[in-house]
Amino acid sequence: MSAATTDVRAVERWFEAQGLPYFVGDHADRVESWLSSRRILASLVLVLAVSVGAGWLVGHRAGTEWGTTVGVLLFLVLLGGYAGGLLRMTTMIRWAVRRTFGSLGLMVPLLTRALPLLLLAVTFLFVNAEVWQVAALMPRPRLWLAVLAFAAVAVLFLLVRLPEEVRGVERDASGERLVELCAGTPAAALAGPGATSAGLPRFARVNLVLVLLFNQAVQVLLLAVLLLGFFVAFGLLAIPDATVESWTGAPVTDLPSLGASVPVSNELFQVSVFLAAFAGLYFTVYAVTDATYREQFFSSVSEELERAVAVHAVYAAARQDATTAER
Repeated sequence: MSAATTDVRAVERWFEAQGLPYFVGDHADRVESWLSSRRILASLVLVLAVSVGAGWLVGHRAGTEWGTTVGVLLFLVLLGGYAGGLLRMTTMIRWAVRRTFGSLGLMVPLLTRALPLLLLAVTFLFVNAEVWQVAALMPRPRLWLAVLAFAAVAVLFLLVRLPEEVRGVERDASGERLVELCAGTPAAALAGPGATSAGLPRFARVNLVLVLLFNQAVQVLLLAVLLLGFFVAFGLLAIPDATVESWTGAPVTDLPSLGASVPVSNELFQVSVFLAAFAGLYFTVYAVTDATYREQFFSSVSEELERAVAVHAVYAAARQDATTAER
């Protein structure tokens, strides 16, 4: 194996570690051929049929709402398993989790900018009787469907806005900066003074959008979990059961299957989950619309993404040269 081929393999392993499996030529080609074939349609039909069947069976025994919830969750789990296996999205999620928890210190200034207004708005809703009447008395399956709806809207909003950031990163990682950006990476040995960027392939660009999506999603999930704990603690301290009963017009109940062993009522839990999910959606919209927050957030990841784009330009040229030499 030549030194150039060894360097190319090292770059491919570097891409995997950065959560960028679609930057590797062979894998991107396999995914593209799979998605463009009839097998993807057959797989989706099978997943949908299994989910609908399971939802119908559960709904027949436990009620329509439970059936709908189980069907939707099973569809998402099967689709996630499919995406995690063939499409290698677990690689991107692992990178996003590592990066989020490895840079918690950088997140604090970002969160302190968004949290004051967010807490003010959501805490006002938390002490609102109408919110308790809606969320506390909502059947549990409908609550989870509402949470999924909030999550779906947030993901769609990110998918509309994030491609703009990817195009900006691709523009910045070009020209004379290619060699500079490749410094300290396995592509440094392959980058020459005349290195140029031919532009990212479609699936590589999709990969950048997905790593940004998962990075933002992990942060939003972490914020939602923290707010869930805050609402539960605040409710235990400030809202007695008598107040909850006067707001909802129904007696307070224990959490199903946990009973009185956990000092959190079912009503408090449901309202906390509902508002934490809503706060996650609010934070997502804020994160991609506030100019200052966007600049601070994306400045912390844009350098990494620019480096990846530069490494891919050098990698693509080296891979093409290696293929030509073998012929």
